[in-house]
Amino acid sequence: MTRARTTCGSTGVPPVSAVVYRAKRTQARRLCHQGFTFIEILATLVILSIALPAVMQGISGCLTVASSAKCQSEAAELAHDKLMELAAEGQWQQGVLAGDFGPDIPLYQWKADVLEFESGTLRQLDVTVLWRQGGKDKSITLSTLVYTAQAGQTGGVLE
Repeated sequence: MTRARTTCGSTGVPPVSAVVYRAKRTQARRLCHQGFTFIEILATLVILSIALPAVMQGISGCLTVASSAKCQSEAAELAHDKLMELAAEGQWQQGVLAGDFGPDIPLYQWKADVLEFESGTLRQLDVTVLWRQGGKDKSITLSTLVYTAQAGQTGGVLE
């Protein structure tokens, strides 16, 4: 009995070196396809150059609105404090009806007005806080009613 000699070439199985070579070549092709092409990068840059200014403008608008809201909130708090001070201490009767909030709060100024109310014993006390923001003059006004005393009585705030 004779045995037939077979080699890798005759059975259709490639030699080991050919298999390794093909695997490396396939892996190299895969690596080349995993990156971005120049056109893809260029298209991304074009899209970003169109979208980024709009996004930045939106962020800038949000910051402007937040700053305005902060100033309005501070002005309302200052107006409330000044209104209560004028009413409690009776300064509205003494003619001190304008000023600022000192060196700690230089952005804001205030003024007060006393107006007649429907009744002869009540007055309307308005305190307006003024500030400048974004090149525009802004203001907020708070009001309360104060009681004007008859002869021999003291005045006060009506809650």
